[in-house]
Amino acid sequence: MEHKTRKLPTVADLLALKGKRQLTMLKFFSLDEAAAAEAAGIDIASVPADVLFHQEYRQFAPTIFSMAGQTHTECGSPSEYLKWCNSAIEKGADALYCSGSFETVSMLSNEYIPVVGHVGLVPARATWTGGFKAVGKTANDALDLLQQVKSYENAGAIGVELEVVPVEVADEISKRTSILVWSMGAGAGCDAQYLYSNDILGYTDGHIPRHAKVYRNFKGEFERLQNERVGAFKEFVEDVNNGNFPEEPHLVRMQPDELSKFRELLDKI
Repeated sequence: MEHKTRKLPTVADLLALKGKRQLTMLKFFSLDEAAAAEAAGIDIASVPADVLFHQEYRQFAPTIFSMAGQTHTECGSPSEYLKWCNSAIEKGADALYCSGSFETVSMLSNEYIPVVGHVGLVPARATWTGGFKAVGKTANDALDLLQQVKSYENAGAIGVELEVVPVEVADEISKRTSILVWSMGAGAGCDAQYLYSNDILGYTDGHIPRHAKVYRNFKGEFERLQNERVGAFKEFVEDVNNGNFPEEPHLVRMQPDELSKFRELLDKI
């Protein structure tokens, strides 16, 4: 699709695309990355609230369906969660991640808040599924994942992120739900492929997930730029110490006649 014809999709637009084509999804962390994602034609983004709510965000990403999230523990009671979600929609969020119960999802949905859930390897709940490893590798566990997705569907969610789940399981789940399924390490049978910008750009600190693909070495570029900064600052210090800065092009000179008058005035003081 040509960038010139793109528009910000609605929830209805995305739901209408289910099963028709794979969407692209990123989590990015700055306005610069938002602008790059827009220029590249990314469809969907998960964005930190402080970035998404920035007054200039939509100038950088006018056509990216953008979501923010706040955990239920951070927001407090369900009513406070609803208040935060309403505020987020007013500030430009197209949908909200919800880490609360299915009852909370239903409450938000009943107030017409577009909600996205999270199933599979959910980092904040990893202790319940055995830690940071794939989920749904047995038939019973896979069936449980399907039931969770159906619970989100029944609660009124518009979609779920399905993270680190066997591709065969993800394929079957996506075919058996009417809501959107974002694949984070769950294969190509879902509705969107989801990666983090820091993994794609190669500046992740520590372990890079198996499902991620590194396209650029920004960590090396950042190190190179930092070395360049240090080098430039050292040269400045040396120039000052050696009398090589400032030089004539950096100076403002007084007209000779005004300088003479100034010195005469000084002599009279």
